[in-house]
Amino acid sequence: MKEPSFYENVMISFERAAALTKHPKGLLDQIRECNCVYQMRFPVKIGKQYEVIEAYRVQHSHHRLPTKGGIRFSEHASQEEVMALAALMTFKCALVDVPFGGAKGGVKINHKKYNVDQLEKITRRYTVELIRKGFIGPSLDVPAPDYGTGSREMAWILDTYRTFATTEIDAVGCVTGKPVSQNGIRGRTEATGRGVYYGIRELLEQEAEMKAIGLTPGIEGKTMVIQGFGNVGSYTASISAEEGGAKVIAIAEVEGTLHNPDGININKLVAYKKSKGKVSGFPGAKLLTEKDAWLKIPCDILVPAALESQINLGNVKLVNAKIIAEAANGPVTAKAEEILLKKGVVILPDMYLNAGGVTVSYFEWLKNLSHMRFGRMDKRFNQNTNMNMVSLIENMTGKHVSKRKKQELIKGGDEIDLVRSGLEETMLNAFHQIREVKNRRKKVKDYRSAAFVCATDKIAGDYLAMGVFP
Repeated sequence: MKEPSFYENVMISFERAAALTKHPKGLLDQIRECNCVYQMRFPVKIGKQYEVIEAYRVQHSHHRLPTKGGIRFSEHASQEEVMALAALMTFKCALVDVPFGGAKGGVKINHKKYNVDQLEKITRRYTVELIRKGFIGPSLDVPAPDYGTGSREMAWILDTYRTFATTEIDAVGCVTGKPVSQNGIRGRTEATGRGVYYGIRELLEQEAEMKAIGLTPGIEGKTMVIQGFGNVGSYTASISAEEGGAKVIAIAEVEGTLHNPDGININKLVAYKKSKGKVSGFPGAKLLTEKDAWLKIPCDILVPAALESQINLGNVKLVNAKIIAEAANGPVTAKAEEILLKKGVVILPDMYLNAGGVTVSYFEWLKNLSHMRFGRMDKRFNQNTNMNMVSLIENMTGKHVSKRKKQELIKGGDEIDLVRSGLEETMLNAFHQIREVKNRRKKVKDYRSAAFVCATDKIAGDYLAMGVFP
């Protein structure tokens, strides 16, 4: 059976949820469609030859501005893929109450085939194309990293933009995911993986739902298999293990699946991959080279953290997990999801679970517009207040708090502490908004439909408030 494309899968999920709302058809049509699609071709000199680069920027919705979404460098990038990702960004931002419209960018190259100087040329030329058409700016459209890009590329984008916007006081807000030294924010690199951890942890605290799938509440001791050991997968693994006490028993990468039923030391694996450039050969774990081996391993939580459509009609019957946590965008196809839901598998959808990145990007954008580091104004005040409180208690009780404990009690919030606190608050609030919709509306049976309904209601509210749809 032929499966829908990635974009069609997103639209199927939206239509399913839209049918559960009472909004007029015209309003739902407006929410569904991409507002602007910019397809471009531009030449870049690579060595002694010129290459014509294919690239895209899609602004899905202008119900709020600026629009927001990452830029990916991938040889598989296409207009339809970028449209799907932009649409997901719209619903994702609405779901977690980040006041942006959705957007996405794609440059059709294999970033591994170019050296640093060549990648810089491509990135800067792509940025110029966006500037020419008004597809970038702190109040217009704010890119961020995605697959194949990182803080380095964001710094190049910022520098190029500032070359043109010489008098714009908020120019540094034109892009997020920048290096901390270039007006970035602490905690952005780990943000998506940390958000995945918060979402999984909160689901596992729901006693009735865990009992229904045969799990005890709490993340500690739960077995986890992760597909993809890039930025998102590695942080999800390390934070889940260190802060949650989860047991990561398998990591899948292109060369195979590392498996150790007793658990893998994630920090050592991160260091090993950084040194060797691969996970194969890592001591203390067996490498399974069979295709889709990661799906067959019995586990409590399966985390696809690579690319879209990884769990599909061809392999869905191999899934041996009770929970699928979508850290990647669109890793489970719509038809595969139908089968999994019938089996009783709980799916935490991508549009919620990987929203940590855009949430912290929002914090970075706010920091750039305010021109002030978080914590600068109140850290010492809070620390002194806490110190006075501890001293008062010591005087009243006659007991002294140890130096180490006192330091813990009086500590004021650094930027990283405030970012993590804000991210945790965002992910927990969004989870319970989704859960309320799922529990309150009888026809909403799964978390993805509940998330789409929740986001659609918010976007519809914005359009109605504008008076666009009386």
